Amino acid sequence: MTALAHAPTTTFADPGDRTAAAPPEHRGLARDGVRLLVGSAAGLHHTTFDQLTAHLRPGDLVVVNNSATVAAEADGHTAAGPVVVHVAAPLGAGEWVVELRTAPAAAAPVLHAPTGTVVTLPAPADPAARAAGRRGTGARGAGVRLRLREPYPRAGSSPTGAGTRLWRAHADGPLAAHLARYGRPVAYGYLSARWPLAAYQTVFAETPGSAEMPSAGRPFSAPLVARLVAAGVVLAPVTLHTGVSSQDAGEAPQPERFTVPPATARLVNATRAAGGRVVAVGTTVTRALESAADADGTVRAAAGWTELVIGPDRPVRVVTGLVSGLHNPEASHLLLVEAVAGPTLTQRVYDAAFAAGYLWHEFGDSCLLLP
Repeated sequence: MTALAHAPTTTFADPGDRTAAAPPEHRGLARDGVRLLVGSAAGLHHTTFDQLTAHLRPGDLVVVNNSATVAAEADGHTAAGPVVVHVAAPLGAGEWVVELRTAPAAAAPVLHAPTGTVVTLPAPADPAARAAGRRGTGARGAGVRLRLREPYPRAGSSPTGAGTRLWRAHADGPLAAHLARYGRPVAYGYLSARWPLAAYQTVFAETPGSAEMPSAGRPFSAPLVARLVAAGVVLAPVTLHTGVSSQDAGEAPQPERFTVPPATARLVNATRAAGGRVVAVGTTVTRALESAADADGTVRAAAGWTELVIGPDRPVRVVTGLVSGLHNPEASHLLLVEAVAGPTLTQRVYDAAFAAGYLWHEFGDSCLLLP
């Protein structure tokens, strides 16, 4: 990956143990019961996500990501030993974007695998087949082999020169089918347990393809969506399939696949023309909408891959409000938040969230920024 041209100005201590280690439903909360910090020119307000309707207006357009999370993590083996494989995206013709991480907990990237490394993803033994006394490939399949071909998206992409994090790899075998049967959700060491794939889906999930959950949309519940619609708030979908979120500080986001459908483009343009607010649910939605925006802010239907980096060199043209989780210091996502909310409001919100003990990461608390 390439380095960011600018660093976020928002500063705060590493959140450390302020991470949500489990989904809210396993912490005694409803999906929409997480905390919500509303930041606007009027000040800061602490509430819960199920009260979101009170902070939006009739005619506001809330744009959501309908990408569904897929099982994108699997155990693998190289000649040097075991690894955990995170599969970020398909490239077509049997090629994929992958990241190798240390086994067994995927705690750190493997940065020095040689080009040409073969990674074997074995098919685990089938307990039912073992119970029936079957052997051979019926009990344990051959799995899939990956060969690391070149750094992704291009050679020399590492911002520090410390090694290669993402690879273009060729799959010798049906990788998508292997992941669907044997894979698990991408997870990192801050979680207290392994959670099923269903825990990583939003209520908007419709089109499978995200390596990691578009987590800003997770606190929405069906009753909350109904209340928003009844209050005159309009919802519209885009699709952005997320890659993996393990970038180092100062590392630009990877290319991602997106679609802005014609109906959503028309709604965005009509909302802006009427003076309404376009509120993006997450950095994924912001990236998709801004990738489809002309220089004057007109949004057109679009689909493909985006490498857009939102920041001082490319301010937002369309999005005027943002629903977001809390991001790590110096992350590229934080630069995008500053582009929408402004550095001053972003700093105030993060200071307040840190002081009040808000929880970070995909199962954590939320912010609504309305500059």
